[in-house]
Amino acid sequence: MISNYIINYDLSKKVDMSYLQKNYILPIEKHNLYTTVVASDDLTASYLESVYNTPIKYIIYSQKDINYALENISIKQELYDLYKKSLQMNIDNEQSDILEFFDKLIQLSIIKSSSDIHIETLRESMIIRFRIDGYLETVFRFKLELFNILSSVIKLLSSMDIAQRRIPQDGRFTKNIDGHHFDFRVSILPTITGESIVLRILENNTILNDINSLGISNDNLNTIKKSIEETSGMILVTGPTGSGKTTTLYSILEKLNSGSKKIITVEDPIEYNIENIQQVNINHEIGLTFSDILKNILRQDPDIIMIGEIRDSESLHIAMQAALTGHLVLATLHTNDSISTINRLIDLNAPPYLVASTIKTIISQRLIRKLCDTCKEKVKIGNDEYYKAIGCNICNIKGYKGREVICEVLSIDNTISSYILRQEDEAKTLKYAKSIGFKTLYEDGLSKIDKGLTTPEELYRLVSCQ
Repeated sequence: MISNYIINYDLSKKVDMSYLQKNYILPIEKHNLYTTVVASDDLTASYLESVYNTPIKYIIYSQKDINYALENISIKQELYDLYKKSLQMNIDNEQSDILEFFDKLIQLSIIKSSSDIHIETLRESMIIRFRIDGYLETVFRFKLELFNILSSVIKLLSSMDIAQRRIPQDGRFTKNIDGHHFDFRVSILPTITGESIVLRILENNTILNDINSLGISNDNLNTIKKSIEETSGMILVTGPTGSGKTTTLYSILEKLNSGSKKIITVEDPIEYNIENIQQVNINHEIGLTFSDILKNILRQDPDIIMIGEIRDSESLHIAMQAALTGHLVLATLHTNDSISTINRLIDLNAPPYLVASTIKTIISQRLIRKLCDTCKEKVKIGNDEYYKAIGCNICNIKGYKGREVICEVLSIDNTISSYILRQEDEAKTLKYAKSIGFKTLYEDGLSKIDKGLTTPEELYRLVSCQ
């Protein structure tokens, strides 16, 4: 991978950008005897030899890989300059240069629509990766010396102990980037090679997603809207980490936030502040846990309770008791699909009769990458037609831009309740659910392919056939 190299971006300044793009070339390193260049094929080297005054050593990569490395190169060149200055010994310059480096890094991450920045130490270098549409992409590799300087800045901004490198630390800070306010949630974890820093990016003046804008199919959307009209019971949103569960919960809360109901949330941590809703942040350091808060929440006379995540038997039991006593409870749970969620609840020591009487709806979801409208191409294989991902400058050369929800929505009717009481096997429940119109995650994904929104490869990556 090109990201395996520490790229000397000073070299690319000596060549016209149009030449690099047209010929799919990126110079990466200059030695005394030769200059290393990545290219898509072996080229006549005379021009580059005259520029760098050395022989040229080519390393062959695909045009797509090189295009990606050339993306936002002017910002990368600025970051490389600041990286070199930050390593200099002049302390006065070092502080201002590293702060400018960090601001420029954040700016690039936002340009690329990143959700997280990962800054990690390796044995002999450090890497910076951005999570974009669920995928981690290595953006930079630098000398290891930069890490301690950069981590000190991040710890200071996040109100952490700058000298502590042996225990995990958490913090947050806010920055104004081009007129937009962003919250950065910071986690630092000690590793065998140093530390791993992850910054979650949250735009704190973002308008919360309307439930209609999540990409949920009409049938599923209507089922969800009908379920949140209930005044009691529990609605669960399930899926693995990073499947958009919290976003879906927030969009449901926005729909319910009419001002006529008291809504209380219990979160760890609170990601977005919502007007007219009482939000409680977990604080383990002082013993303020999910269970402690849930025990006291009912004295606040709530109509709706949102629990960030069901984590254990105790929090599940309290949540179910609240759902049983006339409250609408929304929560998330880590399970693979809606049918298996029932057994997961029983595994958490919830009595089948309580599951049958409190659970009203189970939403299981994933976030599927959407094809880039600018570069997607229709292909035909046999009798089937669908679009494939190509890659262009609009979508970071990936072929996909943005994500939306695929989901399955299981409504617990009297028949399914009786199955839960008798602890029938999942296959029987699935067969019955399908007979009344239930569509699996896979089937919902197929509809996205039919509409030209995504690809079969992306669907198969997320879910298996059902």
